[in-house]
Amino acid sequence: MPSFNTPAPTFDDVWRTIQELALAQKESQKEADRRMSKTDKQIKALAKQLGEHGNRLGEFVQEMVRPAVVKLFQARNLPVHQVLSNLVAYGDDRQSRMEVDLLVVDTGTVIAVECKSRLSCEDVDEHLLRLQGFKTCFPQYKPYTLLGGVAAMVLAEDVSRYAYRKGLFVLAQSGDAMEIRNEAQFIPTSW
Repeated sequence: MPSFNTPAPTFDDVWRTIQELALAQKESQKEADRRMSKTDKQIKALAKQLGEHGNRLGEFVQEMVRPAVVKLFQARNLPVHQVLSNLVAYGDDRQSRMEVDLLVVDTGTVIAVECKSRLSCEDVDEHLLRLQGFKTCFPQYKPYTLLGGVAAMVLAEDVSRYAYRKGLFVLAQSGDAMEIRNEAQFIPTSW
C-alpha cells in the first residue's frame, strides 16, 4: 500500500510558485498584447484597402455619369457646355472647404452632382448642405442658377423618392446606361 506522506510545501515553495505564476502571466499578457497589436495593424491595413477600393468605385461611378450627363441634361433642354470633375474649394487656411464630384455647366445654370456607388438618405442630406454653401465656396458661379443632382449605381426606391422630394435630379443606372429618374415635368429646387 502506497504512503501518502508528502511533506507540506514550505513558504519558499509557495512563494516560488507565486513568482513563477506571475512571470507566466506577464509573458502571457505580452503575447496577448503582441497579438492584439498585430491584429490592430491588420485591421487598419484592411480598412485602408477598403477605403481605397471605395474611392476607386466612386471614381468609376463618376466616370460613368460624366459623359451621360451631357446627353441626359441636353434632353431636358439644358444646353451643357462643360462638365467639370472633382472641384475643390479651399479656405484661406489652405484646408478643403468643399468638394463637388461633377459640375454640369450651361449658359446660366450649373448642376452640382454627387456620385455614389450606393446612395443613402444621409448622402442626400450632405449634398443639400453642400448646395447651400456652394456659391460661398465657388463665388464665380454666384450669377448662375444652381441646381442639384445625385447619381448612384445602386439606388433604393425610398432614397430615390427622398432625393426627388428634396428637389434634386436623380440619376441611376439602368442596364448599361444612366437615366434621369425624374419625369420630364419635374421642377428642380434652385439655390
